[in-house]
Amino acid sequence: MAYLTLVKFAMRMPSDTRQRILQAALKRFAEKGYAGTSVQDLAAAARVSKPVLYYYFRNKADLYRALVARAGDERLRLMREAVTRADTLAGQLKELCAALFESTRTHRELMRLAFATALAAPREVPREAHCFEKGWESFQFIEELIERGRLSGVLDHRFDGRALALGFCGLMHLHVLLQLFQPQQPLDRQTAEAVVDLFLSGSLARRTGDTSEGALLPSGSVRSLPAAGPDDRVP
Repeated sequence: MAYLTLVKFAMRMPSDTRQRILQAALKRFAEKGYAGTSVQDLAAAARVSKPVLYYYFRNKADLYRALVARAGDERLRLMREAVTRADTLAGQLKELCAALFESTRTHRELMRLAFATALAAPREVPREAHCFEKGWESFQFIEELIERGRLSGVLDHRFDGRALALGFCGLMHLHVLLQLFQPQQPLDRQTAEAVVDLFLSGSLARRTGDTSEGALLPSGSVRSLPAAGPDDRVP
C-alpha cells in the first residue's frame, strides 16, 4: 500500500524530476566523489525525499551508473554527428575533435566524472558503472573511422587501425585532461585542428619542396600551448 502511494505521488511530480536528480548528483559526485556522497546528500541536493529518489533509481550505484552512461552516450552521439559535417578523413577528425573539446568546455563536471571513473581504483566506484564499456564504444567508433582511412590509402599502411586510433586518441584526450586541470589552456577549434594536423602530418621537419613522408606543416599552422607553471594548478 505504501509503495503504491509512493508511485502515485512520484507520477504527479514534474516530468523533469529525474533530470533534476541527475544534475544534483553530478555536482555532488564531482565535489565529494562517490564514496563521500551519501543518498541523503543526493536527495537534499535534488530537493526530493529519499523514497522519491529510490523511485527513479534503485540505489546510489544505479544513479552513478546512469551518469556514466549519460556521459558515454552523449560523447558517442556527438562524435557520430560531428563526422557527418565533413567528407574527408582530415575534416571528419577535426569535426570530431572540435565537438569533444566543445563538450568538455560546456560539460566539465560530466567529463571529469567520466575520466575519474575510468582511472579509479576498483573499489572507488561501483562495478555497475560500466565506464570501460562506454569508453570502448567511443574508441571503436574512432578506430573504424581511421581504419577506413587506412584502407583507402589516406593513412600509412605500416600501422594498423588500432595503433593509429590509439595515437589519435592519446593526443586528443591529453588536451582534454590538461584543460580539466588547467581551464586557462586553450581547447577550441583551432586547437582541435592543430591536434589533427599533427596526427596526420607528424613532426619531422623537411626541406622546402621535399615530398618525402614526415612533412612538416606550414609555419604557424600548429598552435602551441602556453607552458604550465606551478601556480596554474586547480585545487
